[in-house]
Amino acid sequence: MTQSTEQGTIWLTQEGFDKLKSELADLEGPVRQEVVERISAARDEGDLKENGGYHAAREEQGRLEGRIRQLKDMLERAQVGETPEDDGTVAPGSKVTYKFVGDDDDEAETFLLAAREMEDTVSEDIKVYSPQSPLGSAIIGAKVGDTVGYEAPNGRTLEVVILDAKPYSS
Repeated sequence: MTQSTEQGTIWLTQEGFDKLKSELADLEGPVRQEVVERISAARDEGDLKENGGYHAAREEQGRLEGRIRQLKDMLERAQVGETPEDDGTVAPGSKVTYKFVGDDDDEAETFLLAAREMEDTVSEDIKVYSPQSPLGSAIIGAKVGDTVGYEAPNGRTLEVVILDAKPYSS
């Protein structure tokens, strides 16, 4: 299962996919209708130049339409429930344990490599990192025991060693 770093496949569990689909249906239905009604009611009040309610509702409509486009795009690119192979290779859908090289406290961290929207659906108290994140994109394809370097958002180069990579199951 491959994932490009830009507009590629998004790995989701069935539960995560269903949640996004439900959110989209809600936004396209009752939420959108409510915003349209508020715009209409504010328009009926008269002068639109100084109508704060009208402008606020229009801004909300813009955010709503943006989220609808985002959800549609994500659902189109979603790869649902296909679990990566259990061969110790990091792939979207893997539960990854890593440690920073040179970290004196020896504290390993574990996360799920998947779409950030999965955060609310994971059954454990586990962080979710996107495959498009600096760390996520750097470790895709790495195997247990590999040391991988990546550039952090602050510009520093960090190195991690992959301690474990298992398919995630909820």
